[in-house]
Amino acid sequence: MNVPTSILTLIIGIVITLASGWVSQNNGLMPTAAAAEAVEIDRLFTAMIAIATGLFLLVQGALLYSLFAFRRRDGDETDATPVHGNVSLEIVWTAIPAMLVLWLGIYSFDVYQSIDSAGTMGSTHMAHQHGGMETVVAAGEGTPAPSDPVLLATQGNRADGPLAQAIATEVIDPLIVNVDGLQYAWLFTYPDTGIVSGELHLPINRSVTLNITARDVIHAFWVPEFRLKQDAVPGQVNHLNFQPTKEGTYPVICAELCGAYHGAMKTRSIVHSQTDYQAWVDSQLVAHNSSTTAVAQRSDPSPVSVLEQHATAMGLPDHWPDHGHEHSLSTLPPDWLEASSLDPSGS
Repeated sequence: MNVPTSILTLIIGIVITLASGWVSQNNGLMPTAAAAEAVEIDRLFTAMIAIATGLFLLVQGALLYSLFAFRRRDGDETDATPVHGNVSLEIVWTAIPAMLVLWLGIYSFDVYQSIDSAGTMGSTHMAHQHGGMETVVAAGEGTPAPSDPVLLATQGNRADGPLAQAIATEVIDPLIVNVDGLQYAWLFTYPDTGIVSGELHLPINRSVTLNITARDVIHAFWVPEFRLKQDAVPGQVNHLNFQPTKEGTYPVICAELCGAYHGAMKTRSIVHSQTDYQAWVDSQLVAHNSSTTAVAQRSDPSPVSVLEQHATAMGLPDHWPDHGHEHSLSTLPPDWLEASSLDPSGS
């Protein structure tokens, strides 16, 4: 039974489309999505995988068909029919890839703009926070308790979803973190608290702005689970804006060859619940205050402690007379007086 070419072409098209869709949704190539921006990136990646799979099946299918359908038969010594070209076919296989590439370029630029990770020096635009607000759901019927608030990113003054009717809102500024890259480590400074850490600690569901720079050579800040990467350039501040949406510990990787130990330039990004993040901040502040007090005590010793330190080094008695009593050089060891060219009278 001969199947009409149109029907066969339709069946092949359906099979290729279904296979491409399945592969794009089940490729398992992407890590956990832990930021709001990851959704848009994953959609773009899914579309690219679907197109690439479809083209691969189409080209390889045509190649395999040609190998069998047009192979040389046994006993056939004739020349093949000369073909000088097919203008219609060449237009089709040029126009379709051109349109796909153009569409992917426009779609990619739209995603790039929507997450606002251009990193222009001095940029202050917030990704997924165009209105500069976050909505906090108040306690009440059908809403979470205030001990575990749900923060909803909004665009403008509008909130999507059934929680848009929240009866109370609160403006929350984004968390600012200054990121310094240096061979071969990352330093994270929190200007609002003065905390400096070797790990990036973030609260869940709160917008974050990273001000990224470098102290020596070019580095690249990359957290695969956030789907975001930004260069760290000496003398320039680049911005990265995102919103963590999943608690966990994720690797921070330098994605720019920066020296011999580039591969070891790694640390962690830890996304906490609101409560755990505040507990971390409090613990860091306590540790910072304790160390500051200890340093202040060491840097401003009393005169008595200074004298006792020098006295011990010179072999003097461990205990000096009380401050209220008159000191006498006669209490000093004779060998110390002789070495000092002093006599007991003090002359």
